[in-house]
Amino acid sequence: MLFNPAETKVLIVGGGTMGADVALVCARGGCATQVFESSAERRALLPNYFETKLQEIGYSHRFHLLSVVDSLNHFDWSEIDLVIECVPEKLEVKQDLFAQLEQVVNPETVLASNSSSFPISEISKGLKSPARMIGLHFFMPAHLVPCVEVIYGEKTSRLVADSLSRLMTACGMVPVTVKKDLPGFLANRLQHALSREAFDLIDAGIVTPEDVDKAVRFGFGFRYLAAGPVLQRDHAGVEVHAAAGASIYPSLNNKGEIAQCLKEKVDSGNLGMKTGQGFYSWDAEAIKAERQRYDDLLRAGLKLLQKELPEIK
Repeated sequence: MLFNPAETKVLIVGGGTMGADVALVCARGGCATQVFESSAERRALLPNYFETKLQEIGYSHRFHLLSVVDSLNHFDWSEIDLVIECVPEKLEVKQDLFAQLEQVVNPETVLASNSSSFPISEISKGLKSPARMIGLHFFMPAHLVPCVEVIYGEKTSRLVADSLSRLMTACGMVPVTVKKDLPGFLANRLQHALSREAFDLIDAGIVTPEDVDKAVRFGFGFRYLAAGPVLQRDHAGVEVHAAAGASIYPSLNNKGEIAQCLKEKVDSGNLGMKTGQGFYSWDAEAIKAERQRYDDLLRAGLKLLQKELPEIK
């Protein structure tokens, strides 16, 4: 199974933003990595992107491990150990892809989906060998955010999950295992629990979007770099948290639908940077500045955590 990056050959299906960064993760660890991208325009951009990003993160010597392919027809499947799907988030597209892959890959090849929402068991529905099908959920940007979720489907083999976790660790990632195929897995469930309360408070006129962001970034969220919510309770005192929870929980939002302020943004087409307006206003200059600020802070945070991250050989 997958343990040693130097002996692992990876195919990334989909060379978009996520797929390209997942390829960087695999290549920096030492995996021979091929990226299939159907768009000629996107394919033309990938080599320069890979070279630039690998140089930025200090792994330019691994550039030779990355290659881009324009077709899966007549592809040499015999040496592929791991396929990671990074195609658009459409269930039928993913199901069709894995049904096709199952026909051509080796029986031992691990099939992984980077889906952020669909249950792995739904994606693998109808496959003859669902034991090797698994979720491998990265967070944008994948080459800077260390965490990756390794998600069991209903029939995923433990050996597959364990070996994939070891491979990701060898590539410098911090894998977390999700043993049940829940919607949103682990991290997105936590994020949406927070977001539901935040947007409900905005709906109620109690806070502004700006104050929500400040409270998280400069308040309790600032501490998350040092300790997650469970470890934080040991720091502060479990009894303190229990008492606060008993007081706060009854008034927390538990609605089953999205907040009105979110629905209004979607209905009006104000989707954020991609449309120039979301909760904030965006023009080309503001987007460029914000993305640079965001990227710089992620890199700074990564440096602070460096001693706690797995070593890449």
